[in-house]
Amino acid sequence: MRYNIALLFIFGIFFNTTSAQENVILDLKIQGNKKLKSSFIKKIAKARAGAVLDSTILEEDIKRLKRLPAVAHAYYQVFLSNDNNYNVFYNVEENFTIIPSVNVYTTNDDEFAYRLGLYEFNALGQNITFGGFYQKDIFSSYGINLRAPFLFSRELGLALNHQDLNTQEPVFFDNTTSDYKYRNKSYEVLALYQPNFKNRFEFGINYFLEEYQYLAGATNPSVPQALSVKKLLYKGIYEFNNLDYYYQYVSGFKSVFNLQYVTSTSDDLPEFIIGWNDFHYYKRVGDKGNWASRLRVGFSSNDDTPFAPFSVDNNLNIRGVGNTIDRGTGAVVLNTEYRHTVYEKDWFALQGNAFVDAGSWRNPGGDLGDFGNAQNIRIYPGLGLRFIHKRIFNAIFRIDYGFGVTNGDTQGLVFGIGQYF
Repeated sequence: MRYNIALLFIFGIFFNTTSAQENVILDLKIQGNKKLKSSFIKKIAKARAGAVLDSTILEEDIKRLKRLPAVAHAYYQVFLSNDNNYNVFYNVEENFTIIPSVNVYTTNDDEFAYRLGLYEFNALGQNITFGGFYQKDIFSSYGINLRAPFLFSRELGLALNHQDLNTQEPVFFDNTTSDYKYRNKSYEVLALYQPNFKNRFEFGINYFLEEYQYLAGATNPSVPQALSVKKLLYKGIYEFNNLDYYYQYVSGFKSVFNLQYVTSTSDDLPEFIIGWNDFHYYKRVGDKGNWASRLRVGFSSNDDTPFAPFSVDNNLNIRGVGNTIDRGTGAVVLNTEYRHTVYEKDWFALQGNAFVDAGSWRNPGGDLGDFGNAQNIRIYPGLGLRFIHKRIFNAIFRIDYGFGVTNGDTQGLVFGIGQYF
């Protein structure tokens, strides 16, 4: 009994001594920020005054800061204050965050479409994104978006979206094509939840009106020439993100899974389930190179309908292919490119890139063998340039030229703001 008491006494002394020797954060200070509020940075940081000093937590906080649109670069410093108390400094280099967006798409058959937008990515100094766009793709469209991922806490936020999209869309049936005016007017609300640094969830509902109006081309009595259907879309998104940023360079892995269930009030546009996963992999190559890849695998309900949800499109997946040139109920698409910084000085960098975009689709009502059908496979290599402003968020003006080597000889330029993926 005395022996046990002695052991407990010794253990207690050892525990108290060890605890007393732990390094503690006396104060967390924020430096370099102007628009981004210090209170917001402390709100999302895991390190805080009175907590044990842990370098892994500091490094995680810095990675989190570098992912914010308002932050061009960040790093930390630790200084001894007295005894085992330390002052921690988070040093922030801010981005300019009121950004116009421009996307232009052309092909060699004179297709031309563009989207212009303006967004504030750091509204109220709280990392809130607010803005909208105007699109001209034969018809006019617009959208308004609000996203506040840390509105309520470090873990919980909210997003609101409204858009009215109007485009000319090809509809494929009986080995023929017709053109329809397509409209999608929607209202969406999403709950944003980030339980930890690497994992993020979104859950929400989207109410929308979907319309098709025949314009020209082939007809079939079984294919309606006019449709107007109200729908509800239930959405869930899971993201695993372990990316690390150093100005224009990215390294690491990210996976985004998107699952949607769409109800319908019409058999011509039946309810369906659609899901896809985007796998992103980035690797630094030497001091100036960056290899980037994105693999998308997606499937939907396999209804034999000319209004299938997956499309082959310049802006979405295959650079140079044209604006919505095919549709399917399944998709496998690989985009891979090598980016190399050919010039860099102070705030500016110029990158050149060589890419290959390749994909295949499952035909509506088809089977998995469709992915190997030569008529469904598209391979488009190409070259591009990136003009990068290192102090303005997403200020990357890109020009890509892709040309087809399979199933036709289309080619075209794709302009835009931001990396393609």
